[in-house]
Amino acid sequence: MISDSVEDAARWSAVAEWYHAFFTGLVMTTATRKSNRDAADLVFRIFRRQHHEKFLPGIEKLGLAGLPPAIIAARYHYLSNAIGGVRVEYMEETPKKAWIRYAPPRWAWDGTAICAIPSEVSRAMLHGWHGHNGVTLKNKRLGFVCTKQTMDGQPGLEGYYCEYDHDLEPEDRVRFARGEDAPDFDPAQAPVLPTATWPPERLQKARRNYAMEYTRTAIPELIAHFGPADATYLGGVTAQLIGMQFYSRTARAFEMPDSGDVTRFARFMVALATAQGDSAELTVNANDIRVRQTSWKLMAGLPPLHASAFEIWNSLLAGALAAHNRRLELKIDKRLDHGDGAFEWRIVPRPQQVAV
Repeated sequence: MISDSVEDAARWSAVAEWYHAFFTGLVMTTATRKSNRDAADLVFRIFRRQHHEKFLPGIEKLGLAGLPPAIIAARYHYLSNAIGGVRVEYMEETPKKAWIRYAPPRWAWDGTAICAIPSEVSRAMLHGWHGHNGVTLKNKRLGFVCTKQTMDGQPGLEGYYCEYDHDLEPEDRVRFARGEDAPDFDPAQAPVLPTATWPPERLQKARRNYAMEYTRTAIPELIAHFGPADATYLGGVTAQLIGMQFYSRTARAFEMPDSGDVTRFARFMVALATAQGDSAELTVNANDIRVRQTSWKLMAGLPPLHASAFEIWNSLLAGALAAHNRRLELKIDKRLDHGDGAFEWRIVPRPQQVAV
């Protein structure tokens, strides 16, 4: 018999994959259906927003306050990403120079997706976050030097934080030095991960939250940057595709066979919501099957969102239902983001097209 903690960990892992795939897919959709420049601009905005929200609170949580700026910056990336399940290495040379290396396989651009990510998207990530650490730390001498990029065919994304002996101009906060090479990683010399004593289920829950954070940040920035109409198209088609592509494996993680039955999909929606940290229930009536969700952990605590944020997110469920049974569709009767107190869906037969 599988314990509840093991079952929960498997479901949290499935949710992490679900939202991780949406984030990666969104960047690829933007690059292929808009342009590489648009994708880079979006990634810059996502990582700059995460930087503002996470960096300073993370320094306190990870016990890094009071260390030299270059060490704070490098250790933050090592520890926070490792908690999220990202493979990262840390090499400290001096109090003013510390390396980080995101070794392959890269987490953000999972599997074959890395072949579709332009180099400028990776550079935008560095400018959005790594190059801004000195600004946030109020140290104008702190910059980041990138020595390798995975999508350029190099073995990982690597570079070092350096505190110079002079103030840096904004354009110098990130620079590229492809001839330099990181020292070897020695785990015994690296900071101790706070996850070392965590039980597996707590670790998997943290990794779920880490993946969800990318979608939580990406959707508002997509809307802000492209406007609601283009954002609904780009985010909606991405969500539809990810929902279809990842439905079967997510349902298996929830131990729900893909049978095409209406009630089974309603149970899938409840299981997905619960694994995300939300409250949901289903009701079976004589005329229909309803799913009611009374919280939205993904977007909780954010400023008021445009209505298109829900429409993008809801497309994940619509895509999943299309894979489950293409003769069914979701009807939304209530919306938590509109002040209705809950999301409420009905699962109904899709109207059949009539040839004329």
